[in-house]
Amino acid sequence: MLVLSMLNELLLAFARWLDTHTWSTDLHESYYMYAWVETTHVLTLMVFLGMLFVIDLRMLGWGFTKIPASKVAARLDTPMMIGFAVMVISGALLFYAIPVRSTQSIWFRIKVVLLIAAGINALLFRNKMRAAAHDWDNDPRPPKRIRIGAGLSLTLWIGVIFTGRAIAYDWYDCHKEIPQFMYWAAGCVDELAAVP
Repeated sequence: MLVLSMLNELLLAFARWLDTHTWSTDLHESYYMYAWVETTHVLTLMVFLGMLFVIDLRMLGWGFTKIPASKVAARLDTPMMIGFAVMVISGALLFYAIPVRSTQSIWFRIKVVLLIAAGINALLFRNKMRAAAHDWDNDPRPPKRIRIGAGLSLTLWIGVIFTGRAIAYDWYDCHKEIPQFMYWAAGCVDELAAVP
């Protein structure tokens, strides 16, 4: 618990340091730029997830079953990775624009955990897919381990979408009266210190 409290304090200190940058404030208060960055983030999220969902549906055996799995993955991989790269850059800029509130958002924290889990799943999934692609490439229904990875991928990314959207709402922000556990989970360092 002490280690997590120290981590919360370090994250908040880092966010406050970012918040002192003029560019952070300028981006957040910009009439057009913040909206453009947010729009870019959402559009590239759609590109990335659109490609990923097509691949996952094929790997689940729910769609595009007449096309070899490797062909679906190979054709969609490049636009998917371009969408992913731009999505990550625009997401980092959105965090940079509002670092303190983002750092102390339970939804942002859950999103980061889901993103890490989705990344680990993607690495494992890709390795399993490449290792055994020739065995089942033309099968309409891939092996169970591949279907589990694809299902987990869909589930994690749907969670990322939900939590990313929820960041905009102040349901569990630190300035509100929330259960003490939520203060801790959201990293509300100052509010926790004030609790007797």
